[in-house]
Amino acid sequence: MKTLQSTLLLFLFVPLIKPAPPSQQDSRIIYDYGTDNLEETFFSQDYEDKYLDGKSTKEKETMIIVPDEKSFQLQKDENITPLPPKKENDANLRRLDFTGNLIEDIEDGTFSKLSLLEELTLAENQLLKLPVLPPKLTLFNAKYNKIKSRGIKANTFKKLHNLSFLYLDHNALESVPLNLPESLRVIHLQFNNITSITDDTFCKANDTSYIRDRIEEIRLEGNPVILGKHPNSFICLKRLPIGSYI
Repeated sequence: MKTLQSTLLLFLFVPLIKPAPPSQQDSRIIYDYGTDNLEETFFSQDYEDKYLDGKSTKEKETMIIVPDEKSFQLQKDENITPLPPKKENDANLRRLDFTGNLIEDIEDGTFSKLSLLEELTLAENQLLKLPVLPPKLTLFNAKYNKIKSRGIKANTFKKLHNLSFLYLDHNALESVPLNLPESLRVIHLQFNNITSITDDTFCKANDTSYIRDRIEEIRLEGNPVILGKHPNSFICLKRLPIGSYI
């Protein structure tokens, strides 16, 4: 009972006792860096004013901050510039050669991500048609296949503005492919089933002044077509195609 009364009296008189004003030294921030857990100890008047208003009966409070591994990792990551994501179509292939396989069909989207491809060889396979080709090709070789004219779309070569060498010999073409680009230097179409050509095959029928000066060689030998029957088909060329004229 005495103990309880003493305790009650203590609580009654405690509010009447004013704590001594903080010294100037108490208002400073004291940093105590430990060697292992990097402890920071703060004694400040601001802390006392905030927490000694009935929420705490302690005159001074010690706050220990121990930075964890995540904090250090976060600070480290903030200083690192992230690498840009790699695009799926950033393929660096320049040359592909599938010579001498048994490939019968290639889907149109097969080469869609090879935007930098310059040379593509599909020779000596079993192809009946051509897929959509990469736009920057300079050489395309599909000789010794079974490709027919209906297996080549009208715009297959139209937008290949860098194409210089085209090899489609030893196939089953009935006609020269349409819309051959101006960039072509060599065209090999020998030993197909080409039966005729027109004034627009290599030249422009409505423009007699047109000259196709980049072409160095056109081979049409081994085809049924008689080139001598189509003299106006070559007036824009500097060199006559190789083939039968009689």
